[in-house]
Amino acid sequence: MSWVIAVRAADICNKIPGLTSTQRLLCQSRPDIVVAIGEGTRLGVAECQRQFRHHRWNCTAIGSNQVFGHVVVVGSREAAYVYSVTSAGVTFVITQSCSRGNVSDCGCDKSQNGMKAMDHGDWKWGGCSVDVKYGIRLSRKFIDAREIEGDARSLMNLHNNQAGRKAVKHNLKTECKCHGVSGSCTMKTCWKTLPAFGQIGDYLMKAYRVSKKVVPHWGPTGSRSPLHLKLRKSKRANRKPRPRDLVYLENSPNYCESDPAGGSLGTIGRECNRTSSDIDGCDLLCCGRGYNTHQYMRTWQCNCKFHWCCYVNCDVCKERTENYVCK
Repeated sequence: MSWVIAVRAADICNKIPGLTSTQRLLCQSRPDIVVAIGEGTRLGVAECQRQFRHHRWNCTAIGSNQVFGHVVVVGSREAAYVYSVTSAGVTFVITQSCSRGNVSDCGCDKSQNGMKAMDHGDWKWGGCSVDVKYGIRLSRKFIDAREIEGDARSLMNLHNNQAGRKAVKHNLKTECKCHGVSGSCTMKTCWKTLPAFGQIGDYLMKAYRVSKKVVPHWGPTGSRSPLHLKLRKSKRANRKPRPRDLVYLENSPNYCESDPAGGSLGTIGRECNRTSSDIDGCDLLCCGRGYNTHQYMRTWQCNCKFHWCCYVNCDVCKERTENYVCK
């Protein structure tokens, strides 16, 4: 049975585009995490599309076939978010899979079980805390293996990958169970659990809004690769960004027009909100090109009544409505 699983995993891994040799070997040697990595990647992309659904760039130009390469060509703020949320998604699902017993060599993190709380409260660590350290380690091993170029863009991606993993750890929740006579809470046992992934997406979106522009810091003359990234604007020379910062190298395009090479699909054909003054409003989303109004009749079943016995009668309701599409 294990031989069959290995053969299937090898076949699957060879068909995934964009994998490096290191990723392919890891994929083949650990078939139990192939599914978790794929689910984590899809989770990250779905969260990106949720967060940017009303923006000019709505996270649809990253494609579905090239997930592990430079999926956003321009080293922009948007690229920073994509890499961080994808790395977070893989970390999240691997950690979740450990807790559910779907990964062979991990489970609960019981390293602190029995220890008293640091704040001297009447509780101690116990139960089944999620093993986020394992999720971070395996995510780093797979996701970071793609960044083999050694250039400034790879350094940017590696930094944002790490920021995504840190976001998962930072947003862990503490859950507790009370112990005591007649429902009293004289002692509590607490453990760490994962939050809803949307909370991590929101956390990274805040980091996206204050992301830092960086430039490569080169070593001695003649060195082929930059040593690290430094903040472009800082009072201190060669100051590095903080580990939780999202960083970018290039300013974002306006995303108004289609530019596949730059990662933009444009906003032509996008639905907009005529009454909104925010980014989803027709004025901003359509980039001043105007919009078309489409009228249509919406029908649905309404006023349904159950009759004994046994059928339901419904009226058919109609409503004339409009939607607005960017020119």
